[in-house]
Amino acid sequence: MTVAVETGLWQLDPARSTVAIKHKTMWGMVTVKGTIPGVTGEGEVQPDGTASGTITLDVASLDTKNAKRDTHLRSADLFDADRHPTITFAVRATAVGQDDTVEIDGQLTVRGISRPQSVTARVTESGADAVTLTADFTVDREQFGMGWNQMGMIRGLTTVTSTLAFTRAKA
Repeated sequence: MTVAVETGLWQLDPARSTVAIKHKTMWGMVTVKGTIPGVTGEGEVQPDGTASGTITLDVASLDTKNAKRDTHLRSADLFDADRHPTITFAVRATAVGQDDTVEIDGQLTVRGISRPQSVTARVTESGADAVTLTADFTVDREQFGMGWNQMGMIRGLTTVTSTLAFTRAKA
């Protein structure tokens, strides 16, 4: 497949998009997995092939299949959803790479703290009216003020896995 995305405005299709997280806990013996189904986004592809856009995640939608854990994850100890209800990823620059990849430089904002984040995405669908990107990347939660770590149980980086499906925005 050749990466060729039409210029113009694109809208994220939340029904076809997923964002999942996983992190080791219990001193590395257990991997906690969750999804954030509340995802929205939009983007624009310029005639020169560059793109910009924003993906927004609703922290309250975080679901690890454990209500007590989800309540704690949304608390001020970690995501602080009451004060910071969204996580955003703003695309700043893109470059088409080899093998249907796109190098994306952006800014990730969690708990009101913004940090640069680079992501390599793979284009898995590309057409006149639809494009789908998949990506895996890691985040250091402590860089975003999420240092809560009772008895040293939480170690390492959080892995984010996403499939983001976009459709051409209606004019």
